[in-house]
Amino acid sequence: MLRLLFHCSAMNDYFAHMLWLVISILFLLPYTVLLLFYRKWWLQLKQTNPPAGFTPATSFTILIPARNEENNISTCLQSISELNYPKHLVEVIVLDDFSDDATAEKVKQFEEVKLIQLKDVLKDKINSYKKKAIELGVQQSTGSYIVTTDADCIVPVNWLRNFAWIIQQQPTVFIAAPVAMKEENSAIKVFQSLDFISLQGITAASVAAGFHSMCNGANLCYSKEAFYKVDGFKDVDHIASGDDMLLMHKLYKAFPQQVHYCQSQQSIVQTAPVETVGEFFKQRIRWASKADKYDDKRIFWVLLLVYLLNVYFLVLLVACFFSKELWLLLAVSILFKTVMELLFMIPVAGFFNKRKLLYWFPVAQPFHILYTIIAGWLGKFGTYEWKGRKVK
Repeated sequence: MLRLLFHCSAMNDYFAHMLWLVISILFLLPYTVLLLFYRKWWLQLKQTNPPAGFTPATSFTILIPARNEENNISTCLQSISELNYPKHLVEVIVLDDFSDDATAEKVKQFEEVKLIQLKDVLKDKINSYKKKAIELGVQQSTGSYIVTTDADCIVPVNWLRNFAWIIQQQPTVFIAAPVAMKEENSAIKVFQSLDFISLQGITAASVAAGFHSMCNGANLCYSKEAFYKVDGFKDVDHIASGDDMLLMHKLYKAFPQQVHYCQSQQSIVQTAPVETVGEFFKQRIRWASKADKYDDKRIFWVLLLVYLLNVYFLVLLVACFFSKELWLLLAVSILFKTVMELLFMIPVAGFFNKRKLLYWFPVAQPFHILYTIIAGWLGKFGTYEWKGRKVK
């Protein structure tokens, strides 16, 4: 009898372990296929490389929303002043979002820059001040195309030239472009940069392939006429974030063949990383808060797959404490995930000249799994504070 019970227990353990193995495969297989497609699309990207004789004729208005950016705005505006582009085709507008520091005074030192202060035109509290700022900037712009960046960014000299090349070669309503972290001089900044490289690689691959819409507001270009044709931020203006991706998808739905990606190292905008773990989580929770607001269900399912895979690893970790045989499955699964991600990350990191950071990628893997779970959950069900405002 005891032998029979032992045999039944062993059989139950065997089937339980097989079930865990099957679940691991069911999560890792579609994730792997997705990564391989991203890698393929990345490697197929065409470089944006205007010839030396190219004559730009597109007019741009650069919009820079800024809130308490006295330490960054001057550097940003200085980089814009050095652009390799005809001055008469460039307008710069800084949109001061109720700053209580010297941001406005710093902007006024640049005579060619127009300053709009939200406190002069906005009296009621709203949920998305950045969208309102951009909307006001578009209304007062003179350029035929709007370009957005952030106040803590540095733009490359051929930034607008590359946008103009794309616009003047083919019908264009929206261009997403690359962004990278300025520095990696601490553990949290290395982690951010690795995470950001992966997001930027997925952005480039997915947009170029037309798989789903994705972008970053630090480096965008879109047609002012098209902005008004899709009613700007109407129907998404109540959402605190998403001034980039939610608008992009509206334009993609209306003009699916006119959304492009600018693949050029001379188009990489450098952005500042946050300084602390707390700030990092606030930023990522803010980004995650719009995950279920996308009309683009393709990206929703991608995000859901990624989130559930990471949750599964956490559940499997808990199960390991009840069955020591599962530790091997957990280790092999995470190792497999890491290797497949590195296959995608190596060429992307090379484009951004950050391959040396990949040595830290396996070390960052457990922390990345944990942060994805926490940020995703709080983005959906929690609140967060960003630049002194509590957002629901």
